[in-house]
Amino acid sequence: MDLGDNVMKIAVIGATGMAGRAIFEEATTRGHEVTAIVRNVEKARAELGAGATLLVSDIFDLKRATLEQFDVVVNAFANHKEAYLNLDAVTHLIHEFRQSETRVIFLLGAASLIQANGTRLFDFLVELPGNEAWIDEPRYGVLELDILRATPDVNWTGVSPQQNFTPGPASEHRIALNDLLLSADGKSHVTAGNMAVGVLDEIETPQHIRERFTVSDM
Repeated sequence: MDLGDNVMKIAVIGATGMAGRAIFEEATTRGHEVTAIVRNVEKARAELGAGATLLVSDIFDLKRATLEQFDVVVNAFANHKEAYLNLDAVTHLIHEFRQSETRVIFLLGAASLIQANGTRLFDFLVELPGNEAWIDEPRYGVLELDILRATPDVNWTGVSPQQNFTPGPASEHRIALNDLLLSADGKSHVTAGNMAVGVLDEIETPQHIRERFTVSDM
C-alpha cells in the first residue's frame, strides 16, 4: 500500500505479545514506519523478523523525549501475573504524554464493557467463585479506563477486546463504544487480527479521541 504523505511513525510497546505482534504486523503491512519497543531482542527478532526496527527498553524507562519521535504510540503491554503493573504502565505513560501532540493508544481489557442488562462485565466476573487467582487483572483494567476518562490533557484512545480475546487472523468485524457484543455464534469474542485492523483503522482515521471503543468478530 502506498500511503504517500500519510505514512506515520508508529511505536508498539509489547510488540511480541499476541496483540502487540498483530498490531505491529498490520501497521507494517499498511506501509507505516513501525518500531517495536521490547525488552528481549532475541525473542523480538524471532517473532517479528530480522529486519524489524527495535527500540530496547522497559516500559517504565520510557521517557517523553523518546516517545515524542513517534506520531502514535500503542501500549500493548500486559502482565497477567502481576496485574498492578498494567495500571502502573498506564499512569506512567499518562505522565510522559501530558500536553503532548503524540497520540497514545491503550489496549484495555473487556471487564469495563457493558452487558445487555446494563451492568459491567466486571460485575459478573467479581461474583464468580474461585476468582481470586485472576480477578485482579480485570479489576485493574476497570481502573485504567476510569483514570483515562479523567485525563483531559493526553491525546489518548482506549481499545477493548471482547470477553474472549484469541489468536487468529483478521476477518469481518464490527466496533462499538462500550457494549459487550455477541458474535453470530452467540458468544463474545475477537481475534488478534481483527483487533489489529480496528486499531490501525482508528490510527489512520481517528474517530475516538479521548474515548474507548471495542472491536468484535462478526
